[in-house]
Parts: sequence; C-alpha cells; structure tokens
Amino acid sequence: MTISDLAIRRPVFATVLSLMLVIVGLMALLRLSIREYPDVSRPIVGVSVFYRGANAAVIETRVTQVLEDEIAGIEGVEKVTSSSRDEFARINVEFSIDRDLDAAANDVRERIARVSGRLPQEADAPQIAKVDDSAEPIIYANFSSSARNALELTEYIRHFVVDRFSSLPGVASLRVGGENRYAMRVWLDREALAARQLTVNDVENALRRENVELPAGRIESRQREFTLRTRTSLESEDDFRNLVIGRTPDGYLVRLGDIAEVRLAAEDQRTIARAQGLPGLSVGVVPTSKANVLDVSKAVHEELAELKRSLPKDISAEISLDFTVFVSESMRKVLTVLGETMLIVLVVIMLFLGTLRATLIPAVTIPVSLFAAGIVMVLLGYSINTLTLLGAVLAIGLVVDDAIVVLENIARRIEEGEPALLAALEGSREIGFAVIATTLVLIAVFVPISYMGGTLGRLFGEFGMTVAAAVGFSALVALTLTPMMCSKLFVKGIRRRPLAERIDVHFKNATASFETVLRAAMQGRRPLQITLGAAAITVLLVSLLVFGQPVPWLKLQQEFAPTEDRAMMPVLVSAPEGASLANLDKYITQVEQVMLDEVKAGNGRRVIVRTGGFGAVGEVNTGTVYMPMTLWDERKENSQQIAQRVRMRTANITGVRIIVITPPSLAVRGLGKPLQVVIGGADYGELARWRDKVIERIQRENPRILGLDSDYQERKPQLQVRIDRNRAAELGVSLQNVGRTLETMLGSRIVTTFMRGGEEYNVVLQARGENRATVDDLGNLYVRSDRTGTMVPLSALVKVEEVAGATALKRFDRLRSITLSANLAPGYALGDALSYVEGVIRAEIPEGVQIAYDGESRELKQQGSRLWLTFAFALLIVYLVLAAQFESFVHPLVILATVPLALSGALIGLWLFNASINVYSQIGGIMLIGIACKNGILIVEFANQLRDRGVEYVEAVIRAAVVRLRPVLMTSLCTAFGAVPLMIAAGAGAESRQAIGAAVFFGTLLSLGLTLFVVPSLYALLARNTTSPHHVSDLIARLTSSRSPS
Repeated sequence: MTISDLAIRRPVFATVLSLMLVIVGLMALLRLSIREYPDVSRPIVGVSVFYRGANAAVIETRVTQVLEDEIAGIEGVEKVTSSSRDEFARINVEFSIDRDLDAAANDVRERIARVSGRLPQEADAPQIAKVDDSAEPIIYANFSSSARNALELTEYIRHFVVDRFSSLPGVASLRVGGENRYAMRVWLDREALAARQLTVNDVENALRRENVELPAGRIESRQREFTLRTRTSLESEDDFRNLVIGRTPDGYLVRLGDIAEVRLAAEDQRTIARAQGLPGLSVGVVPTSKANVLDVSKAVHEELAELKRSLPKDISAEISLDFTVFVSESMRKVLTVLGETMLIVLVVIMLFLGTLRATLIPAVTIPVSLFAAGIVMVLLGYSINTLTLLGAVLAIGLVVDDAIVVLENIARRIEEGEPALLAALEGSREIGFAVIATTLVLIAVFVPISYMGGTLGRLFGEFGMTVAAAVGFSALVALTLTPMMCSKLFVKGIRRRPLAERIDVHFKNATASFETVLRAAMQGRRPLQITLGAAAITVLLVSLLVFGQPVPWLKLQQEFAPTEDRAMMPVLVSAPEGASLANLDKYITQVEQVMLDEVKAGNGRRVIVRTGGFGAVGEVNTGTVYMPMTLWDERKENSQQIAQRVRMRTANITGVRIIVITPPSLAVRGLGKPLQVVIGGADYGELARWRDKVIERIQRENPRILGLDSDYQERKPQLQVRIDRNRAAELGVSLQNVGRTLETMLGSRIVTTFMRGGEEYNVVLQARGENRATVDDLGNLYVRSDRTGTMVPLSALVKVEEVAGATALKRFDRLRSITLSANLAPGYALGDALSYVEGVIRAEIPEGVQIAYDGESRELKQQGSRLWLTFAFALLIVYLVLAAQFESFVHPLVILATVPLALSGALIGLWLFNASINVYSQIGGIMLIGIACKNGILIVEFANQLRDRGVEYVEAVIRAAVVRLRPVLMTSLCTAFGAVPLMIAAGAGAESRQAIGAAVFFGTLLSLGLTLFVVPSLYALLARNTTSPHHVSDLIARLTSSRSPS
C-alpha cells in the first residue's frame, strides 16, 4: 500500500496531517528572528599592543611582524591584516566562517604567549579580544537643545536617556556621538614644575596614589554596627587643588594648585554630531546578534515617542538615521511579490483546468508547503530574511508542480470515464514515481547550495534549504492531500465553465497539432532515418546552445552582487593628515550644504554629520555625512544618479578627499569602496613608487574608475624626536620617562577618575596651551635623573625635526602592503574594472609583487569560482540521482540535455534586461537545472511505463510527450510566470530580485519550448536498448511464475 492509497482510504488522516504541518510550521515561523540577511559574521580576533615611545616603523618590525609570523599558522586563518602606528599596533585575524570564535581566540592567545618573550620589554602585554564585525548601530536618535551647551546636554542624555535605551530588549550597546563630557582638567605649568624640581611622573603618581577609597573595617556594639570608610578620594576642584604632590628642597609642601590650573571643564572634543545643520548628540543603538532588528527599531521609535513627553522644553529629539527602513521595505516588497506570484500561479492553473474546484487542490499545497518549511528553518537555526523570503517566492511555482502533475493525471482518467475514487487511486500510483523523481532532483539541486562554503554558502544556504524543504513537503502533500481531495471533489465528474470549455477545445487542437508535428518528425516514411535525423538535428541544436553560450556571456558584465538603491548615501570626508577637528568641520560643512540642497530638491529626508570613529586611532581628520533618501516611489532618480551629481558638485571642494559611497549589498561589510586591490612586497618605498605608476596610468586611461586612492600616504606632518641614547644613559634618564613626559605634556593623558553625582569622570593631565605652542617648547620640559635626582632639560637629550610620514604602515597576509581602492561609475561592473586594473598592474609592476583583493572585490574573486563548482556538483548529483531512480545511465543524459537550453534562455534574459552575471543570476542558473530536468522526467518516466506495457519505444515517447503536454505546460508556465513579479520588481532590493527573476523566466520558457522536441528525439536516439527501472523485478516475477506448477 502506497502513501497515496492510505490517504485516499483515510481522508481524515490526510487532512489532519496537512493541518498539523500548517500549525506546527506557523508556530515555528513565529519563533524565527527577522533580519536583512542570514548571519554571515566572520570569526575575527583582534590583537592590540601599546609600545610607548616607539614609532610606526619600529612597531611594524619588532611587534607586528613577530606576532603575525606566529599567528599565521593557526588552523582556519583566512586573512591577517595589521596596522602599525606610532606607539600602537593592531592585528585582525580573520578565520573561515565555520570556525568557532572562542576556540580561535584561545588559539591566538596560545600562539602569542609563545612569542611574548621576543617582544620589547617596554611594550605592554598584547590585548586579545573577539571582534563582532556585525555590531553596528541600526538606528540613531538625535538630540539637540536651544538652551544648553554641549556639556550640559551630554550630562542630561547620559543621565536620563542612555539607560532607557540600553534596557530595551534586543539592545547590545549604545554609541554616543558628539558628546562633550566633563572632566577634571589639570593644565600643568612647565616653569612652576621646574622651579619646584617636580616632574610629570611625580604628578601622575600622586594623583593615582592619593585618589583612592579604602575600607577600614567596622565598629560593632551590642545594639548597632557601623562600617568604617576612609574617605580619601578626590571629588571637587578644591580637593584636587589641595592635593600634596611633594616637597621643595627647603621643605615646603607643594600642592597641585601651585603647579597647575585645575578646573572642571570639557574633555577634548573628538567627535561632532549634527542633524539638519543643528549641533547635538546622536545615540546609536547596536542590536544583539540574535535580535529581530525590526523589533529593536520599533522599540526605539516607541521609547523615543514616550521619552519626548518628559523631555525639557529646550531639548528636541528625533530619529535621524534608521538603517532598518531598507530591511522593512525590502521585506514588504517581497511579501507583495509573494502574493502576486500566488495569484498568477492560480490564474495559470485555472486557465488550464477550468474549474475552481480543481484550482483549489494545488492552491492548498502552497500554504501547507511554505508553512511546513518553517519547521526545518527553526530546526536549523535559520531566520526570516530577504533571501529566505525570496526562496519562498520561487518555491511557489515549484510546490504546485507536484500537485498539478497528480491532479492532471487523475483528471485525465476521470474525463476518460473512470470513477473519481478509482481514478485517484490508480492515477496517483501511476504518477507517484515521477513525483518522487522530480522532488529528489529539485532537492539535489538546492541542497548543494547550502554546502558551498564561505560567505556565499552561509548566505544562500538558508535560501537553498528553505526551497528544498518546501519542495519536499509539497511532494508529501501531492501524494496525500491531492489524491484524497480529487476523490472527494470530483465524485460527480469535472464540470468546466463555458470559457474554460472553449480554452480546453483550443488546447486539445494544439495538442493534436503538436502530436502531428512530432509524429511527422519521428515516424515519417522512414521512421528510423527520420528519427535519427531529428535526433541529430537536436544534438546539433543543443551543441550550438552549449558552445554558443560564451557569446552572450562575454557581453554580460560580472559583479559580486547588483548595485542596489538602498535609499542611503554616506559621503566620507578625509581632511589632510594631521588636520584638527575644526579644520575637518570646515570641509564637512561644505559637503553638508551640497547634501542639504538635495534634501530641498526632494531627494533626501535629512542630513546627518558624524565624525570620529571612522578614521585611525586617535585621528580626528575623517568624518561622514549621511543622507537618508526619500522612499523609492517618492523620487524620480535612483541613488546612483543622485550620487553621481553629488560627486560632481563636491569635486570643486579642494584640499580634502571626498568619497561618495553607494552602500554595498548582500552583507558585504563596511562602507569601503567596491574596488580594492592589494599590492604586497618587502619595502614600502618600492610599493609607493609602483602605486604611483598604476594610479597615474589608470587616471589617464579610465575615467570610469572614480576616486582612486591608496591607504599609504606620506603626508602626515610629524615632529620626529631623536633621543640621544648615550647622553640619556650618562645622565641616568630612562627613555620611558622621556616618552611619558612628551605624551602627557604635549598630548594629554587620562591618569585616574573621580566621582561626581554618582557618575565617573576622567582626570586629564596636560601642559598649558602656551607651554606646547612651538617646537622650542619641547626642549624646555624637564625630567629627573634616576641616578643623581637632578632635573635634566629635554633640550640636553633630544633633537626635533619636522618630517612628513605615513600615518600607518599596513600589512596584508604577512606582507607589507598598499591597498588601491576606488568607486565605479554607474553601469561599470566590478568584474570589468578588476580585469582592467589587473592588466595595468601586470604591465607596470614586477612579477614578484603579490596581488590580493579585499572587500567586495575579494568576495567576487572567491565566491564566483565556488558558484561554478557548486553548479558542476549539482549537475553530478542530479545525474546520479536520476541514474539510481531510472536504473539507467542513459536516461539521465536525455533528461539533462534540457539544462543547456535553460541556461541559454537565462543568459538571453539577462542580456535583454541589461543585467549582470552575479550571485543572484548564478543561483537562478543552478535552479534551472532542477526546473529543466523536471519536464524531461515526466516524459521519460511515462515513456518507460508505456514500453513496459509493450509499446514500441518511438511510439512510447511520442505518446508520453503528448499525454504529458498539459502538465509540462502547466508546471513550466507556473514556474515562469511565477518569476514575473520578481523580474519586474521595483522598490527596495529590486535590482537583486530582477536578476534572478529574469534568469528563471527566460530560462524556463526556452527550456519548455525546446524540451518537447529535444527529449523525444534524444530518447529515440539513445534509449532504444534501455529498460525501465522495473524490468529486472518484472523478469524475476515472470521467471518465478514460469517455475510454478501449473
């Protein structure tokens, strides 16, 4: 007894089974988190080392290189990048995406412990931390005040706003920009220090030693108990001024107020935040890795609305940036497409079957299969995202196919006069093998997508498994619920409406014409010769399509993912190296005005400025101007067109680097430029010369590569302090004391903290402004000799010269490196740009120089090859699955001949839509393997059944093609027209949906048109001497019966 027999005999069981799938699947879907893409965060471990007094070159040689050489041998390391700066080294170790982050961090700690003895003794111990590269704010709230200054506003936000946002569910952390916090500022007087024979170290040590709070035990009595606390911490300006630092040689106490100006004031401002030109504070909300970003965004909106009711009248608040707008709009569009696809599929079924009852049967399959797929999603830890929803859209045209095939076979038997119950029983048995075969083939196509590895495997793994699960459940529904419903709904036969009857008449005429043409081709006066001739022509046609595919391929552009209009335009602004925050703001204000003009024109909603956190450690010369755009249907131009106009207008702003960014799609991290090529070698000077040659030629030859620049710039003004080591040794002055004195007096140092109003604030030590205004002031600082105790001026130990040097020395995979990066003109694909740049590099740079890629360029290079390996793997798996099912190595070749036809159609569709070869269109190509094979399976499987009944092989394949014409047309048209809403999509994420929609639509239609002739012809040519899968079983049965006594 088959599962279909059980469902027909026990209709309540079949109904309950489907209802249980819907209920459990719905419960599973409600548990899934919502995000834009699957979690593709790579395991990254960061290593930081501080080495006081060392310049970047020393850091790079004695610290960075030593650590990198040891780290590189750890299992699973994919990329090691580093940046060496004055006094600081940072190494990022990126592991393969399936590596456990905790285990990777432990391996890094173990390796670093091995070489810690080889690091300079003066260097701090390396700090190792796990890096969450996806921990970025998804929404910003901006606060401004008409009455409070930055300090007062910061205090209010810190006390009354930050905690409320931090306590929201799904919030991991907050990032506050533009704040200006209070600090106890201690401005040291150089001359007062020298007169009292005190040094910077004396002041630091006193502040750390005296600013403590110590427990002193407790006093107990019969009735009460007191805890004793020794109050030694410093809390007010007077407390700090009266702090005793030391004694003069004649015994007088020296207090901090004698040698410094002490005042509660602002820390040095390192960030700026503005919205619509008004200064303020921005609070960025970072969600947890498993949070539903839409829920977090909604919670922030609701909390801010509630907060506004209690804010003072002078403080205004608004949501300035919300990156989830694209996510929500994209999902809304996909859900709309989902509904449109369901409607189109049902219309196609209605046109062919002509009755609402018949249409209802495959329609039920859609919700059951899609809801049931949620069970697999929750078991595998997936999320609801744009890719799983895209899989659901494409699955609609596939999940109805099995039900259509079963329904059509049963309906044909009923129209031939069989009772509904018997037709359901025999029809489902007859078609059951084909349903299982097509389902296994589709699953065999989609499952390998989940095992591609790397970022692409993690991204599209959820897509592939979602579709595979839906298709698997659709087969179960087709073999249980569909025959049961046919046996109940068609008891009185199939009654079509008049319009449907006319359509059916035309279809029968078309079927007769098709049969006539097919018979003429395969059963002429000389059947064998005509059959062989038709087959030869078919083989020739397939060969032309296979070998002709490179022609449209060469005309199509290649890129990792389509450039999407994400309704967001960030503009990165980099002032000259060494520029102050005020100098940067001068340039940012000009860019801000350009963006405000776009807002006035209706292309943007607001303009937000953020500086700090985008540049190097401690640097204030970089910032970003954001413009959230108006929604897609509210503007006439797309983001690329607007970005190009902004580039042209900001090109007139000289003295600064301005990069107008088109945010990357498909979970490519950061706001980096799409084109990133790394050249690596042994010497930065040589690399810089080769870089200049490459940049000069590209700028001369290719205007479509925009904003070409490198990350190695020898332009930062530096005062290079050379310490006379011999002289320092003679005078008994340690190099560490020299370095710390320079750092504190000329820069600033946070030496301790103090409490004020229940909050902790920094104590910042720095020289007075007039003591650090010129180069000569360096020599007038004093340090103490460790040997004699006398004061030694730095002028006796150091020489100062002004030079221009690189801010940072970068390394990439253990080589000194320079990264070339650029934006691309609209319509210029990344694959074409990389091919051009590679050609220039080969012509201009010696062969020994290493070439690598980063960012989106790296993804394109790595993942593109993986997709084609996955395509080949999917073909092999499908072939083996078909061979096992048909018990033949020949039948699968007949079926797989349809694949080149489908791929040719996909390439033609991409060419017609001016689309590119990207991961979406390639995934569509992989899908077409299963879609194209499905039609061939229906014909070949029924031809084998007819041959088992004694029908000659040519007649069998002709009958099979004619009988299966209607289900082949119905399933193919459902799949093709189900992709139409994707192909003509608009709004958020439309570019990606269009690519896969065009590939599936045109690939399916061309495959359909040619399959009906290709498969019969190839079957007649190749399958003449083959047998059905049941041949051996039937032979054994005959042999057994012949030996039985008569």
